[in-house]
Parts: sequence; structure tokens; C-alpha cells
Amino acid sequence: QLGAESYTGAASVLVVIQQGSPLVTSLLIAGAAGSAVAADLGSRTIREEIDAMEVLGINPIQRLVVPRVLAMVLVAMLLNGLVAVIGIGGGYFFNVVVQGGTPGAYLASFGALAQLPDLWVSTLKAAIFGVLAGVVASYKGLNPKGGPKGVGDAVNQSVVITFLLLFLANLIITAVYLQVVPPKGS
Repeated sequence: QLGAESYTGAASVLVVIQQGSPLVTSLLIAGAAGSAVAADLGSRTIREEIDAMEVLGINPIQRLVVPRVLAMVLVAMLLNGLVAVIGIGGGYFFNVVVQGGTPGAYLASFGALAQLPDLWVSTLKAAIFGVLAGVVASYKGLNPKGGPKGVGDAVNQSVVITFLLLFLANLIITAVYLQVVPPKGS
């Protein structure tokens, strides 16, 4: 009734690209991959495999941590694109099917608020969040305290700390981005 349907596409793209997809992606990466990395490295640590690697002259950081962190960065960036497409598709479904808007108005409004730097910052956020999740999970996994129970605690701490750091990093990156790149139309 107020004509808001015509801006659903613009708002959907802006919210999904700038905030939604990087955060959803990072929470998936931290929760699933981060906990797996922390558990694997923690198990290796309490079984003294890490110490054995060091005795053999193999750097466990180089052999175990770096590939996992790089994989988390790559997966976060790829998953970010997939989540963005699904989120925009969900906005399209909501606008066209639920609200009764027109597909043309939804698609035509894409560029009304969003701009190309939004895509770049979204990908940058995903990469940074992947690094954060990988580093925290690896650190906690390499430093469990108290045997098998300590591994479980390290996994738990890894996920909680990563979630908090992700939200803080998102706040900082978004604040800097909005100061550097003016919103479209201002």
C-alpha cells in the first residue's frame, strides 16, 4: 500500500550482500569446520602426535594448521557467494509470491541501494572471518588442558570465542566500510 514492494529487491540485496551472507557463512564455518579442526588438533595433541612431529623435525603449524586455515578461507569465500544467491532468491520469493509484487520491480531495484564495493567487502569479510575461525580453532586445538575432557572444552571455547570475534570484526569492518564508501544516493 505504501509502494514498499518496489524497494524489496534493493533492500534484500543490500542486507544479504553486506551483512547476511558473510555472517551466516562465518557462523557455519566456525560452528562446523572450526569445531572439527579444534577437535582434530586437540586429539592429536593429547595423543602426543604434535610432539612426535616436532621431534621428527616437522613443523605442525606448517603441516597441519596452515592448510586448514587456508581451506577455511577458501570455503568461506565460496560459501559466501552461495548464501548470497540463496538469500536473494528467498527475497525474490517473498516479494513476488508472498507480497504479490512484480518480478520486474524486484529485479529492477537491485541497483538502487547496492553497489559493486558491497560485493567486494562481502568477500573480504568472508575471507577475514575464515582466517579468524581457522586461527582460533587451531590455537584452541593445539592447547587443550586436561586430557579428553580438555579437548571437548577447547572445542566449546573455540566456537564461543570465534562467534564473539566474528561479531566484533563484522562491526568494525562495517563501520570502517560505511565511513570509506558512501552509501549510494547520498
